Amino acid sequence: MDEALVFWVALRRIEGLGIRGSHKLIEHFGSPQAAYMASLTELESCGLPARVAQAIFAQACLKEAEKEVQEAAQAECRLVAFDSEDYPPLLKQIPDAPLLLYVRGDTAVLSQLAVAMVGTRRPSAYGSSVAHRLAHDLAQRQLVVVSGLARGIDSAAHRGALEAPGKTVAVLGSGLDVIYPRENQRLAEQIAKSGAVVSEFPLRTGPMPENFPIRNRIISGLSLGVVVVEAAEYSGSLITARLAVEQNREVYAVPGNITSPQSFGPNHLLKQGAKLVDQWMDVIEEFPAEIRMQLLPPVEASEGELRDAQTASLFETSLKPDSKAVFAVLRADQALFVDEIGGAAELPHPRVLAALLELEMAGLVRQLPGKNFIRKL
Repeated sequence: MDEALVFWVALRRIEGLGIRGSHKLIEHFGSPQAAYMASLTELESCGLPARVAQAIFAQACLKEAEKEVQEAAQAECRLVAFDSEDYPPLLKQIPDAPLLLYVRGDTAVLSQLAVAMVGTRRPSAYGSSVAHRLAHDLAQRQLVVVSGLARGIDSAAHRGALEAPGKTVAVLGSGLDVIYPRENQRLAEQIAKSGAVVSEFPLRTGPMPENFPIRNRIISGLSLGVVVVEAAEYSGSLITARLAVEQNREVYAVPGNITSPQSFGPNHLLKQGAKLVDQWMDVIEEFPAEIRMQLLPPVEASEGELRDAQTASLFETSLKPDSKAVFAVLRADQALFVDEIGGAAELPHPRVLAALLELEMAGLVRQLPGKNFIRKL
């Protein structure tokens, strides 16, 4: 048994400590094990409530933690602690990152480039279709689709990613052995085979209503951005979108019928500045250039690769016709919006974006806020 892991589990079980309190304690002592080995005076000096300090000093929860680690192993669940190499680096950035993740499936998937997709449990046929198609298309571009395994939009997103075929992650508001809703038991098994099912809650934890808003921070925390597809005014999906903003993630919304209550959420987000999405490219084009380069097919140069921007000029660099047309439209003294560039170059939107990406990676153009571009030469 991993002794260090037992201390992580035990610390999480200490009543009154909480996640942020646990992180502060670990930052002070270096590890949960070191905190458990500290004197009562040292623990109290950290500003812990007396009962919490006394509980840790008395080695509380260690026996229960040992049993929990054993049960997880028997249930074929992997426990990933915050200090593990398998802990997702993007999730580690959020201020209240879980101390532990219970994982069934491939832990490596949690660290791959991902987009979350969330929405109502009672979608229209349009909403289900859009979620399925977007997830399918994004998974085909090697993005992991993260959602919450709920009925409706979540299930459609998971299935779309699986059918790509691609990888998807389901984040639960219950223990890994308590799949909710029950009809998604088979779907959870399929997800675990090609992706991962994840929870921060111990085994046998039921799907309590308060758990779902808590788990939403993990859905957004694992992802580069969150796509909202149909959500009512008080939907939990809007909580996920708010958390995404707080975590400095992108927020996307699929516009909906203004007469439908389920369109309130995405339409409201669009008013607040969310990125409008009607195809997979709308999601990817908001990512940093180095990430887009991994996801989009490169524009091939007709006579070799683009040269370094420090020495290159338009005459020294062999460009594909699309790139030449786009570069010819751009100016060094005036930024142009991407739609203006496409209109002037007489090229469809996807080809313009691909050409701009290649020019940007070569250092020939620079992207400004609002999808505006300017020559660097």
